[in-house]
Amino acid sequence: MSGILENFQKKKNFLVCVDSDGCAMDTMDVKHTRCFGPCMVDEWHLSQWSDRILRRWNEINLYTMTRGVNRFKGLVIALEEIDREYTSIEGLYELRSWTESSQELSNSALEKAIAQGGGVCLQKALHWSQQVNEAIAALPEQVKQPFPGALEGLAQAHKLADIAVVSSANRQAVCEEWQKYGLADHVDLILAQDAGTKSACIAALLEKGYLPHHVLMVGDAPGDRSAAEKNGVYFYPILVRHEQESWKELSQKAIPFLVAEEYEAYAKEKITEFEKNLSFSR
Repeated sequence: MSGILENFQKKKNFLVCVDSDGCAMDTMDVKHTRCFGPCMVDEWHLSQWSDRILRRWNEINLYTMTRGVNRFKGLVIALEEIDREYTSIEGLYELRSWTESSQELSNSALEKAIAQGGGVCLQKALHWSQQVNEAIAALPEQVKQPFPGALEGLAQAHKLADIAVVSSANRQAVCEEWQKYGLADHVDLILAQDAGTKSACIAALLEKGYLPHHVLMVGDAPGDRSAAEKNGVYFYPILVRHEQESWKELSQKAIPFLVAEEYEAYAKEKITEFEKNLSFSR
């Protein structure tokens, strides 16, 4: 765990952990609509079906219970549908097997698998992922902004609780974005990809002396809820397509319930709302 976390000290009795991409920062949709999906269409030459395929990519990665899934797992889900419904994807079984067996799903891990004899689908998946990274890096700065209400919600929450960013994104990008828009002014600690998984970060924060029922994980994806549940802490969802309202409700209802130690019944309501919001029928 990073030295930044080791040196962190609890200041208040309550802690609010906040995800970044798709939760506080309105960066997730644009990355998928402009980068992930289009790069897949280009890599596998799928332009004749692009409208339907891109719509499904967004449904899989943004608007259903697989929202926020690892990029390679999302790729396999999409390519399996394409293989069934549009055109054969050579070597897909090997990519699926790698996503199921590899201890790490990253470009570097994929490079190692290819060096050990990985076939065409692994090679194309790596090239796709590299092209995605280049496309994301080329996105104009004006499309990387906080959701309306995020700054105000964080400021209100910070009056009553310590605030920790808990994100799986690149640390440098998170720090730059949060500092640029003033969100970092209301944060005590930033934990990103280099600090470990979200679940591990929450576990380490609990060791600072917070009671589990005094900790809230704010996120937009099932993975955020899972990280909270693994540590026995509460989860508050930022609902996709309803982000501004969610941030307003965080400060008006969620935080008051948390500090009054009356969050449990409200938590169940929010989980139901979260699941309903990410339910989708083709």
